[in-house]
Amino acid sequence: MTTTSPLPLRIDIVSDVVCPWCIIGYKQLQKALSQMPGEFQVSLRWHPFELNPQMPAGGQNLREHVAQKYGSSLEQGRAARRRLTDLGDSLGFHFDYHDDMRVVNTFRAHQLLHWALSLGCQTELKLALFRAFFSERRDVSDPQVLVDVAQAVGLPASDASALLHDGRFANAVRQEEQHWLDRDVHAVPTFFLAGTYPIPGAQDADTFVRVLRKLREKLAA
Repeated sequence: MTTTSPLPLRIDIVSDVVCPWCIIGYKQLQKALSQMPGEFQVSLRWHPFELNPQMPAGGQNLREHVAQKYGSSLEQGRAARRRLTDLGDSLGFHFDYHDDMRVVNTFRAHQLLHWALSLGCQTELKLALFRAFFSERRDVSDPQVLVDVAQAVGLPASDASALLHDGRFANAVRQEEQHWLDRDVHAVPTFFLAGTYPIPGAQDADTFVRVLRKLREKLAA
């Protein structure tokens, strides 16, 4: 364990709650930080990115969506989901892929996360939304599901329902999404360390450790 004081470090994560690699990347980051006890005092913030901003109400079957968007065959899609499931299990996250799984629009979820930041429980809500979609077969575009998930992490249900109904944070979320597009973030997850150093993709824990150690040397110099 390091004998120096923890170095303050802000980590920004641009992601979507229906992106499996986003929760994998977060878990790998946490694994890396656990291997560096006492080295950083981390402040974490999540930022919105919609993988499918034009997704209509009701969403689309996951297999059909992947085939159309990425050109993957049925067997390729199944193999990819098996790899994700195994990797998730190794990191303590359960993916419950099923034949009727649908990809949905996440704009409402991002509005809820924008609000949760000001209340100090954004990460708790983000992780709960990942679980709701990937582990619990819930529709995270449904306002009632979102209210229930928010309430489960201690947020007031009435306030969550009201903000989803009136869309008070819709413009703020759109502006933030555009901000990251303007910074050339076109795929998620993307991690920004100390506001400057980008790490694209769900890197493994060893890669995160190497980057974090180099960053610590630069910041402490």
